[in-house]
Amino acid sequence: MRVLSVNKFVSALCALGLGAVMVASVQAATDHDKIIERIKPSGSVCIVGDDSCGGASAAPAGSAGRSGADVYAASCAACHGTGVLGAPKFGTSDWTDRSAKGMETLLANAINGINAMPPRGTCASCSDDEIKGAIEHMIDSAK
Repeated sequence: MRVLSVNKFVSALCALGLGAVMVASVQAATDHDKIIERIKPSGSVCIVGDDSCGGASAAPAGSAGRSGADVYAASCAACHGTGVLGAPKFGTSDWTDRSAKGMETLLANAINGINAMPPRGTCASCSDDEIKGAIEHMIDSAK
């Protein structure tokens, strides 16, 4: 009988050990999943023409962008609304004088920067067409 009880004891011990290993394994997998969830990227970059973005794609460069008034309000008004550091003020004859230089010159100055204005003003994400629209909006304000 003594041999039988030792066998039962060993069997019970093995069962407990196996159970503990299985619990530890499940716990490790759960922890691993939580870690993967915590460190996954918060976003991704999608390039025009890249179909691996899951159907989403960036807008083509020539697509309808923000209006000149929207760009002005978001990026130009801070300086051109008050005339900071000599910036031509919105709605004044400053823009009548500037328009005499021609749109090509005004656009080049806005894109490359002039005097205290940095390149593209404060709108690094604006396309050339959006900057041109903002300039036209400011010129129209002087009329």
